[in-house]
Amino acid sequence: MSVVGKQLNPVPAASSSAASAASSAAATAVSNSSNEVGGNNAAATTATTTVGGATAAAATGGGGGSGSGNDVKLPSNVTPEDVLHLNKITDDYLCSANANVFEIDFTRFKIRDLESGAVLFEIAKPPSEQFPDGLSMEDTMLAAAEELSLDDTADPNAGRYVRYQFTPAFLNLKTVGATVEFTVGSQPVNNFRMIERHFFRDRLLKTFDFEFGYCIPYSKNTCEHIYEFPNLPPDLVAEMISSPFETRSDSFYFVENRLVMHNKADYAYDGGIIV
Repeated sequence: MSVVGKQLNPVPAASSSAASAASSAAATAVSNSSNEVGGNNAAATTATTTVGGATAAAATGGGGGSGSGNDVKLPSNVTPEDVLHLNKITDDYLCSANANVFEIDFTRFKIRDLESGAVLFEIAKPPSEQFPDGLSMEDTMLAAAEELSLDDTADPNAGRYVRYQFTPAFLNLKTVGATVEFTVGSQPVNNFRMIERHFFRDRLLKTFDFEFGYCIPYSKNTCEHIYEFPNLPPDLVAEMISSPFETRSDSFYFVENRLVMHNKADYAYDGGIIV
């Protein structure tokens, strides 16, 4: 099966081959759910390197993820229904980095244009960073926990925010496939779900809601999401191009309706434009 939607979550790049992003259930298939809100047509955005002859860059950042306010007061135990009713990008993260008790780690991300078959972007965490010195996943995590210092925990939001820059041609793409790979830790992951909300300024563009199912402990999972981009009104395209990084998204990850991860991203579509 394929999913219509988008997912962001890149790991910091450390090799020319690839690093990061996404979620899915065991194996290569996931179920699909996408809806447009408020009658607005807008494309989900994903990373790519070269579109229309111009180079676009993706860069991870610590902390960050500015928002423009939120009229909905959320309880400490955030539910899927809570985030589906948000009408703006959140000011802050709605869970701590420590909420990821399932040790979900995104290790690979690849984007291709389904119409041409061209690979637009590919990045992955090197195997040496995933399992250094040939250690198992469990041994690697134990070693990392023992070596953790105060400096390592100074910014609890590091790696939860990503900034993307694309060329204007990216907004003309129709269908994009995003292949993602991730690992899980010692606990099984039941009812893995991602809800992603995209805004341009305070305007809700698109909501994506994915049910990812079950992942066995210590498993590596791969899937390809199919992102279908609707036609954008010319005036909206012009605004998005002339307003870099005012297009933003919140990505919420739930396990059994419990919020375990919250990532943020913003986007620019002016790459390659000579001023």
